[in-house]
Amino acid sequence: MKKIIESIKEQNRQMEEAEAAAINAEIDNPATDNSRRNFLKKAAFGGIAIGGLMSLKIEDTVAQTTSKVSRASSPSDLKITDMRLAMIASKPIIRIDTNQGIYGLGEVRDGADGRYALFLKSRILGLNPCNVEMLFRIIRQFGYHGRQGGGVCAVEMALWDLCGKAYNVPAWQLLGGRFRDKIRLYADTPGARDPQTFAVTMKRRVDEQGFTWLKMDLGIHVVANIPDAIVNSKFWDGATGQYDLRDYMGYGNTLHPFTQVQITEKGLAGLAEYVESVRNAVGYEMPLCSDHFGHFDLNNSIRFAEAMEKYRLAWVEDMVPWFYTDQWKLVTDAIKTPTCTGEDIYLLKNGFRPLLDARAVDIIQPDLGTAGGLLETKKIGDYAEECGVAMALHMAGSPVCFMANVHCAAATQNFLALEHHSVDTPWWINLVKMTGSKPMIENGFAIVPLDAPGLGIELNEEECKKRLGKEGGYFEPTPEWDQKRSHDRLWS
Repeated sequence: MKKIIESIKEQNRQMEEAEAAAINAEIDNPATDNSRRNFLKKAAFGGIAIGGLMSLKIEDTVAQTTSKVSRASSPSDLKITDMRLAMIASKPIIRIDTNQGIYGLGEVRDGADGRYALFLKSRILGLNPCNVEMLFRIIRQFGYHGRQGGGVCAVEMALWDLCGKAYNVPAWQLLGGRFRDKIRLYADTPGARDPQTFAVTMKRRVDEQGFTWLKMDLGIHVVANIPDAIVNSKFWDGATGQYDLRDYMGYGNTLHPFTQVQITEKGLAGLAEYVESVRNAVGYEMPLCSDHFGHFDLNNSIRFAEAMEKYRLAWVEDMVPWFYTDQWKLVTDAIKTPTCTGEDIYLLKNGFRPLLDARAVDIIQPDLGTAGGLLETKKIGDYAEECGVAMALHMAGSPVCFMANVHCAAATQNFLALEHHSVDTPWWINLVKMTGSKPMIENGFAIVPLDAPGLGIELNEEECKKRLGKEGGYFEPTPEWDQKRSHDRLWS
């Protein structure tokens, strides 16, 4: 044992000598700025000297020589120096830089504008990124429901990535630890018009891709070509297909109770045929949830859910707008299929809590890119658990947002499944490199990083640059967002 200890000591002595030489060379380099030089001087004194090991007990010597002491950062001296953005695969990815060379990655939610995040740069410059909750409270007022929460959440995401790297621990550890080592995924599958073709696609999700939970679009668009399947759809341009959200008085911007679109018995029969073909393909062991029904009122929502009852859907999602708490409770109490909503809700207090307190839904489904980021989403899940409500996670972003969800799901007990929205995009997973020893996804499950700090990823620069949008380059400087130009306090 003593020979082993002596060998370990000698190896560490050689490593420390080489490290000290490299540090001194950088300190002596005239090109090294003062903040970096001060950090390096502190890092040089960060460990126990080899001579000090001689006086330690064998147990303490083993602990010291085999510990993975991070020398990449001095967390208490970290300061945010920059925020930059790149449009990668149509997703706004932000990078928050620091005075110590480490950085954090975040993502503005799908369909949102990257400027929601850049607007916040002037509020956090010069602050310590490890004070995540304090920084979140500074910027929280600038988020809102839907895509308007995307900027705040992207920053919060990047802060946890930074904090994890600074302390050399995974993000889930900073959230209080993990409940699971792998995260169950559900495969989102956009709908086809032909039931048999769609059933083949869904079966491939199970047999070839290993998923144990499926999701399907199940809206009035499926039966749009069947005569007399829908009432009042022709009045609304886009009621059975694509619509333009710039048309404020159009179908896409008209809330469900105000369209008077209805489904006939013939339409319900067509939708039932669609679901039955999927059930025949994948069986009943497989949880199968549904989404994108259309803009119709709670009466038609109840009729729809009753018609689907025999197929035992895992949930019906967003049948009425999330803020109609009373209507959600009416639907939930009237049907036997679980109800689910939440992807457009920002924060617990004025968003999810009314639904949960009223027991208005059976399952909540936050989108971490809107809900408030990792910690707020965990708080939402914890509160839902106290109310006896399970939590799924909605996600339609890049691997950056995906991995943020993985860490949150690992740290939240009442979690069910996380959405994988890019199953059929082969290059999607190649946008990042895992920094730990495990793959990102394996047989329909995401693998929780156990040996990688922060979110556990770095961007694959070569692949990302292939997917750059026309909006700008690859993390170009953003000095126009440096200056704060408003008084933000909400009270006097």
